[in-house]
Amino acid sequence: MRRLRKKSKVILILSMMLFLFLFIKQVLQTPFSVKLSTPLNKMNSFAIVEKYSTQIHSELKKYGLEDQTLTLIAVMQQESRGKGGDPMQASESAGLAPNTITDPNESIEYGVKHFQRIMKYGNEKAVDFSTIIQSYNMGIGYIDYVANSGGKHTEELAKQFSALQVEKNPELYDCGGNEENFRYPYCYGDFSYSDKVEKILDTLTKSTPAIAIEEKPDEAL
Repeated sequence: MRRLRKKSKVILILSMMLFLFLFIKQVLQTPFSVKLSTPLNKMNSFAIVEKYSTQIHSELKKYGLEDQTLTLIAVMQQESRGKGGDPMQASESAGLAPNTITDPNESIEYGVKHFQRIMKYGNEKAVDFSTIIQSYNMGIGYIDYVANSGGKHTEELAKQFSALQVEKNPELYDCGGNEENFRYPYCYGDFSYSDKVEKILDTLTKSTPAIAIEEKPDEAL
């Protein structure tokens, strides 16, 4: 009887050991996965505009404004995320209908030219840099408006200027008839444009690694 009990006990122990062995083997063969809070291959949100950085830099250099390269990259990011044939959304500043420009090279050329014009005029009128950025979206007239209202951009001034333009052409500037649009009833331009661009610019400035800008050597005379 004792032998039978001892034998049963041995069988039980062996069975448990076999079960434990099989369990460990199964665990080791099962792929180990952990849900990451941040994907390892996080998409670079500036990936598309990055490819235009050297061209933007070169175009700005024609006007001695190459130090504003990151500013124009931020503008492009806000305008289009670098997508489409007119990534700088420069058609209207060139006196054309929206999205007339279909060549990114031409878009950058006119976008930089527009920025150079408002930068020069803004400095002449002694307005702050936020006003200049806002004027890329609202036009050079916004510089005059701010210059006559203290010289510093505020969202309230942008709304006031927008309201004046809407009053002149309410059928055109109606936010597509969508009263749920965050801009409504200030449907001329985007009163929050400067703030958005400056936030992007701050992110670009702090980003690591920074967007690489390939400096092309000047051609020998």
